[in-house]
Amino acid sequence: MRSDTTRPDDVGRGDGVPEHVGVLGGGRMGAGIAHAFAVSGSRVTVVERDEAAAQAALERIRRDLARSIERGLAVSLDELLARVAVGTDAAAFADAGLVIEAVPEDPELKRSSLARIEAEVSPEAAIATNTSSLSITGLAAGLAHPNRFIGLHFFNPVPASGLVEIVLGEHTDNILAAAARNWVTALGKTPVTVNDAPGFASSRLGVAIGLEAIRMVEEGVASPEDIDSAMVLGYKYPIGPLRLTDIVGLDVRLGIAEYLHSQLGERFRPPDLLRSKVAAGELGRKSGRGFFDWSTEGAESL
Repeated sequence: MRSDTTRPDDVGRGDGVPEHVGVLGGGRMGAGIAHAFAVSGSRVTVVERDEAAAQAALERIRRDLARSIERGLAVSLDELLARVAVGTDAAAFADAGLVIEAVPEDPELKRSSLARIEAEVSPEAAIATNTSSLSITGLAAGLAHPNRFIGLHFFNPVPASGLVEIVLGEHTDNILAAAARNWVTALGKTPVTVNDAPGFASSRLGVAIGLEAIRMVEEGVASPEDIDSAMVLGYKYPIGPLRLTDIVGLDVRLGIAEYLHSQLGERFRPPDLLRSKVAAGELGRKSGRGFFDWSTEGAESL
């Protein structure tokens, strides 16, 4: 049962974003989340595993902020970067009102990362995970205060995406849920609230479509280009399911599919073609090759 024990001023900070936001993990998603809060006025602290990773995270954030300015954001890069600190010590989260875990989609890694966050933050701070499919209630089981834990599923690329999926665990405080909707709105994005279930709403539907598209390639029904064109032109998808798989990463999609298969049964069994491409290192855009060739500008069908 959810409670209303957390005071609104502890987590809500009014209708805007929290004054200080922490992000554990500065990869593509973590950097994007940091970008979103910095642009909206928060002071942001990103913590990475070592100094090299921290510097790489800072460069990702700097690049994203510079692109936003090029697209018309009326603030200087120096002013935005002044809001961002990147380091390796989670003790920097001590006065954060919200800390978001954004490490890779591995249950044990996420649990240990969340325990690391909880050991450093104040009793009033909210803790969130950016998981795209793992159980919020399950991840909260290792926390001393699961009522202050919530899922904030941002989408890649975060700066351009208009959606954040808010996922409520069994013990998530109702006041925290309301505060999270305020935060997402203050970021200029649209909140969609779902109860904890395997794959939530977005990943469950998105992966189902993506896996069927992969099976169609595997069975020789049509080329990746034509399958994607059918969904873009026929169903008004902004991007086809196979290009999206390449952008998300075939390894990431395989991991989510394996989890959903374990929870929801055979309809989410990963196709052999997906497994073979991951084994061959064809991970999509990040490796230069997936269902499309990303080694040149844009993506050409293979």
